[in-house]
Amino acid sequence: MGDFWVFGYGSLIWRPGFTHVETQRARLFGYRRSLCVYSFVHRGTRERPGLVLGLDRGGSCVGLAFRVDGSARDEVIGYLREREQVTGVYLERCLTARLETGEPIEVVAYVADRSHEQYAGALSETEAADVVHGAVGQSGRNEDYLESTVEHLHRLGIRDNWLEGVAKQVAHL
Repeated sequence: MGDFWVFGYGSLIWRPGFTHVETQRARLFGYRRSLCVYSFVHRGTRERPGLVLGLDRGGSCVGLAFRVDGSARDEVIGYLREREQVTGVYLERCLTARLETGEPIEVVAYVADRSHEQYAGALSETEAADVVHGAVGQSGRNEDYLESTVEHLHRLGIRDNWLEGVAKQVAHL
């Protein structure tokens, strides 16, 4: 099998955790980056959920596309499924993204399952900040996750006004 691409829009940007041979900026159309998933494991608990990013319908999302050698397909897909589908809140999809050159590529991406109990829906900046503030899970503080994501997006020159607004509100709580 040939090489394939994985689309990262949140923590995969700053901690992919798998071997890849190339990284390029890419845009995925039809989905936006959103703190739309209640975290019961990594950044919160069932009793005190946090929020993590998901790809939700609408708009577009600039992120990173990681090209993976085809010989590592089973290993990388296995890793991603273990990482992203702990509670089944993400649906694995093969979608079309565009590299900065305009070239269309097929990417493996994990989108929020709107029918899942962890789907938080469209929250205001204030609502999202209230959930993030103080939540802690197996992977650490929810505030650190948000801060790291915003910081890494800034380093890449990717602006996400809504996410930045949530981070500013969390900082003031």
